[in-house]
Amino acid sequence: MRIGEVAAKAGVSVRALRYYEQQDLLHSTRNPGGQRRYPAGAVERVRLIQHLYSMGLPSRTVREVLPFAESGERPPELVELLAAERDRLDRQMTELREVRDRLHDCITEARDRDGTGIPS
Repeated sequence: MRIGEVAAKAGVSVRALRYYEQQDLLHSTRNPGGQRRYPAGAVERVRLIQHLYSMGLPSRTVREVLPFAESGERPPELVELLAAERDRLDRQMTELREVRDRLHDCITEARDRDGTGIPS
């Protein structure tokens, strides 16, 4: 299958497919004209990659999880890896809440100064 066909069927951009190849998540061969050719299961693999990204996983982790996701295996190291990613996301969410609260306090303080919302 050509790159445009995979992109259309999977609902992603051609650029996304190239990125997945750069990240070693997806593989293609080249025809004599240099065009990419993808195997039959490429659309399903791209959808799986998209699903893993939607869970907030970085490319490095997606690369580690893909073999397990495709095989259906659920070894303890996979569960540990996913739990570590969940914990990373929890830390990021806490940090973002703290940043948001500081911004909110700054806005509140600015509004209270002169009623215009602009610090003097």
